[in-house]
Amino acid sequence: MPKTEPFDKHSDAYDEWFKKNIVLYEAELEAIRQLIPPPGAEGMEVGVGSGKFAAPLGIKIGVEPSEKMAIKAKMLGINVYPGVAEELPFSDGRFDYLLMVTTICFVDDVIKSFKEAFRVLKPSGCIIVGFVDKESELGRKYADKKEESKFYKDAAFFSTQEVLKYLNKAGFEIAKIRQTLIPGELTETILDDFGRGAFVVIKGMK
Repeated sequence: MPKTEPFDKHSDAYDEWFKKNIVLYEAELEAIRQLIPPPGAEGMEVGVGSGKFAAPLGIKIGVEPSEKMAIKAKMLGINVYPGVAEELPFSDGRFDYLLMVTTICFVDDVIKSFKEAFRVLKPSGCIIVGFVDKESELGRKYADKKEESKFYKDAAFFSTQEVLKYLNKAGFEIAKIRQTLIPGELTETILDDFGRGAFVVIKGMK
């Protein structure tokens, strides 16, 4: 079952977080931007939400199970399909790249979701997965306070090693990794690899 209730109920609060945390948001956006293919490639975001990542990254197609969030994304010009990560409503080999930002926290089956992504990508396509590493300081804080959170109460958190393992199981070859939100560094600092940053972005090739 898609975990849509908190997003349907608190969609305005979700958007408010990005306004209040604009510096963190922009760092996450830039880390993703460094890994997505150049303009002209057709991308799709799974768990597009209210379009906070798809819109500035130029992604015009998304899948979203929350009706309230989908309405907001549509207002930003995104063509939103209702659906879940485990059963994408697209034919095989459709997209050049596929984006998932924090979506893995809310899916029922991560490996099945990654296999679906693999299916809808072109032979040379790629997946870009952004998430908060559960072994980071921020990840531990989210996990400790998840019962108090509107959005993360039913979420599952993963380490980077776990996500890498699941991507490999789904058939992807890891191409690049970026990390940001690094304690002791400027907020906008983006480094290769993982282990220091709270927000990690992995690019896997089909």
